[in-house]
Amino acid sequence: MPGLGHVEPGGGPLVQQLSAALTMIKLSVGPMDNNAYLLQTRTGPSLLIDAANDADRIAALADPAPEMIITTHRHGDHWQALGDLAGRWHPQLYAGRPDAQAIAEGAGVSDIQGVWDGDQLKLGEEYVEIIGLVGHTPGSVVVIYRGDVTHLFTGDGLFPGGVGKTTSEQSFRSLIDDVESKIFNIYDDDTVIHPGHGDDTTVGRERPHLEQWRARGW
Repeated sequence: MPGLGHVEPGGGPLVQQLSAALTMIKLSVGPMDNNAYLLQTRTGPSLLIDAANDADRIAALADPAPEMIITTHRHGDHWQALGDLAGRWHPQLYAGRPDAQAIAEGAGVSDIQGVWDGDQLKLGEEYVEIIGLVGHTPGSVVVIYRGDVTHLFTGDGLFPGGVGKTTSEQSFRSLIDDVESKIFNIYDDDTVIHPGHGDDTTVGRERPHLEQWRARGW
C-alpha cells in the first residue's frame, strides 16, 4: 500500500500545497528512485531541491525556471541533472559547505554557494532554513520550510525507519546525534519528513524508534 507522499519511479508528480503561498511538486527520478522537490511560490522565486536525474522531466514541471537549486549532499545520484539544468536556467546553486566543492567537481558546475546551520534562502516573502547533518557525508543539509506544518527535506540524512547509511561507527554516532539534537529535540510530531528517496514520514512516527536505531548502530 502506498505510503505518505508516495510517487512512482518514472511516474507522475505529486503536487501538494504547503501553505497559501507555496506549492511543492515531488517527482521520482532516475534508476535509484531519487526524489526531486520543486518549491514554487505564486509570485517570487522557486527552489529545486536535488537536480538528481531526468533533467527533461524536471524542466517540464518548472515554469518559470527556478532561480535556485540546492543539492542536499555530494553523492552522485543526487546531482546527475545539475549540470544540465544549471546550464539551462543559470540559477544560484547551493550545497552544504563541506560538500560544495565535491558537488561542483562531480557535476561540472561552478559558483556553488556553501550553506550551513542557520542560513536562510529567500523565496520572495517566504524563506527556507538550512541545518547540517554530519555523518552520511561531511556536508549533508536539511532544507526546512515552515508552512501550515513544518516540512523537512532531509536528503539521505533521515528516512522512514532510520538515519542514512554511514561507513563507520564514528560517522553513525555523528549522524544520529545530529538527527536527535537538530530534529527530534526541536520539531513537533506533526512535522513532515521528505527524504531523498521513497515515501514521506513524520517526526512523530519516527520518534519512538530513535533509541532502537542508536542501539542497533544503523
